[in-house]
Amino acid sequence: MSLITSLTKRFPRREAAETSRPSARTFVEPLVYLLPFLIGLAIFTLFPIVNVFLLSFKENYRMLSGEFSQYGIGNFAFILKDPYFINSLKNTAIYVFTVVPVSTVLSIFFAYLLNKKLRLNPLFQTAFFLPMVTSVIAVGLAWKWIFNFDYGVFNFFLSLLKIDPINWLNNPAYNLWTIIIYGIWSYLPFTIILLLSGLQNIDPLYATAARVDGASKSKIFFRITLPLLAPTVGLVLIVNIISASKVFNELFPLFNGKPGAAYNLYTVVYYIYEVFYVKWRLGQAGAAAVILFLIVLIFTMVQLYVQRNWKHY
Repeated sequence: MSLITSLTKRFPRREAAETSRPSARTFVEPLVYLLPFLIGLAIFTLFPIVNVFLLSFKENYRMLSGEFSQYGIGNFAFILKDPYFINSLKNTAIYVFTVVPVSTVLSIFFAYLLNKKLRLNPLFQTAFFLPMVTSVIAVGLAWKWIFNFDYGVFNFFLSLLKIDPINWLNNPAYNLWTIIIYGIWSYLPFTIILLLSGLQNIDPLYATAARVDGASKSKIFFRITLPLLAPTVGLVLIVNIISASKVFNELFPLFNGKPGAAYNLYTVVYYIYEVFYVKWRLGQAGAAAVILFLIVLIFTMVQLYVQRNWKHY
């Protein structure tokens, strides 16, 4: 009986080992379920990316006939000498490195307050998150009224401080600050949601233990809460840098579809839009898109490297 028992115990192991071996069905069945997604990804994402890269190297490309003179770097050489493109890079860089840090700091502050058990907390959360479900054009028109020279809200508060009103929308010197202020406000809701989620995932026992040891609120925040929130902050920075680099929609409602009052507020995406849809220089538009892609990719890779190697908790 002992021999039969030992044999019967071995057979199921062999059967399990045989069934655990990968077969063709193991790979085909998941592929069938993923096939619609993969087809959509290839048609609407991979193909446009590859097409733009190829288009950027086609010199004197004609859209209707599909003809071009040769493959080369002439499109890149042209836009790198174009003052409008250089100005767009400068404006985009100022916008990104102003809007993203300021909105992140403000979002950390508001998320920290929303994470507290305060009165009317649901009302405050709704007020902060409402812009996310509001039309971009509607919000832009509201901000156009806020920046109005004669009866805008900003100039009203400036008048209370005995400061002369500022022509935000028609004075080229203030156009960039106009979209920066608007941009900081528009990035707050999404950033607050991510940071609030990160705060709620932090174990409150850390803060409780620190309070027992006599740590102040500021030390708990800077020594415990903020370091534990660092992965979420890193994600927020990456997402917002990519999004802010594509600043485009803000210009249309504020400046009636123009890049600033004196065409001084070109951004990279607006430059691509104008060169592609207005001037029909498709190769140069593709080259500008590739340069923007490479810049954002480099910043993202550097940020990911720093985030992975900067261990501070």
